Amino acid sequence: MALPPPDSLSTCPSAHGSKLQNSKRQAMAEKIETSAKSKVYLDYNATTPPAAEVVDVITEALQEAWGNPSSSYSAGSKAKELIDTARAQIARMVRGKPEDVIFTSGGTEANNMVLFSAVDYFNMSIKKEQSGPLDMALPHIITSNVEHDSIALPLKHLQRAHRAEVTFVPVSTRTGRVEVDDVVAALRPNTCLVSIMLANNETGVIMPIGKLSLRLAPISKERKAQGLPPVLLHTDAAQALGKISVDVQELGVHYLTIVGHKFYGPRIGALYVHGIEHKTPLLPMLHGGGQERNYRPGTENTPMIAGLGQAAELVSLHCTVYENHMRNVRDYVEERLQTVFGNKIRFNSHFSGTERLPNTCNVSLLRPAVLGREWLSHCDYLLASVGAACHSDRGDSPSHVLLSSGVPPEAARGAIRLSVGRDTSREDVDLIVEDLKQAAKRLENKGTKKGELKN
Repeated sequence: MALPPPDSLSTCPSAHGSKLQNSKRQAMAEKIETSAKSKVYLDYNATTPPAAEVVDVITEALQEAWGNPSSSYSAGSKAKELIDTARAQIARMVRGKPEDVIFTSGGTEANNMVLFSAVDYFNMSIKKEQSGPLDMALPHIITSNVEHDSIALPLKHLQRAHRAEVTFVPVSTRTGRVEVDDVVAALRPNTCLVSIMLANNETGVIMPIGKLSLRLAPISKERKAQGLPPVLLHTDAAQALGKISVDVQELGVHYLTIVGHKFYGPRIGALYVHGIEHKTPLLPMLHGGGQERNYRPGTENTPMIAGLGQAAELVSLHCTVYENHMRNVRDYVEERLQTVFGNKIRFNSHFSGTERLPNTCNVSLLRPAVLGREWLSHCDYLLASVGAACHSDRGDSPSHVLLSSGVPPEAARGAIRLSVGRDTSREDVDLIVEDLKQAAKRLENKGTKKGELKN
């Protein structure tokens, strides 16, 4: 996808500007625009540009629904109407009920809300019993060892603060996914929550959440008869939404995290809570004016909520088309890479018998053996990443997700993630594969020259 032209350079003359300066600005703007148009963005797992329809809805809301949604005058009523519409649109996207959707600032807040709710609710339940099988026990949470930092880091914090026990179940190095039997084997009497992502952001592997919920449901019923807490199930669906169909009824989850900027929406999010209040516990992390039924107080961000609703509506209407297009282009990426590089590359997202996202390809350059970031830095057109954007500060350390999934260390160090989008074309693919080929040649020549100098 060609990037939008930059708008940071103004071509309008200033009060003290000359025609020459204005001409230079114009030339510079045109040069940057031409350069930007030649770039190919393949980092859609990191973030997506807002869809044109989303921008239109946000703009209209900024102009016409600027009022406080809790107010009765027209601008406030319009704001409330937009929020109600967005809630229904998001519910429709995940096949849930509007009353089970809570708006948040993003996926990180939604994930933290689930984790801390589970811990606090467990402690409240134990206190009510006064004495029982779990008296004085800490709440126990099960997750995987390939989760996003917005799950892994809060859980490590809870561990360090001695507020919870946590089990990080390793994914299978054969399938790249968390196996249901391993999660069930990790259950303890004090287990209150299982949190497993729906799809991994680096490998694209889709986790067996539906099968897991089928196993946990009867176990929870048995536990209830024994005076033990039910096992609640949460999935972070950030990477899955907009790429594959997501149905909360089929998944059987109690909580599901929604992140707008992963499916061409704004940078806010939402949390689906099955039967909020009467079936699934949720406790507020903030306290204030009572908005979002007191679960997430604070005057609602109407324009972004409206934009999130519109992004969700596009997914509801066109998800199958998006999925088919991305899979077609992703497969073409891998076909061309295999043809051009042969045994010089390794596909790190290929696992036997495992489903993966239709847009994700994780690949390593093996010969010459180089870091993924080095390979990318020698590309002229490709805009991609070596993995999760939130891990960009970890230098040249190989991805723990890839290592945990069984990828050899050398390959993990040389990995790059190519994630295609709705508008990525085969022409884009031809350009970036040639770009990667030329970058590899430059690196090989560089290595040869270094060797000659040593000799």
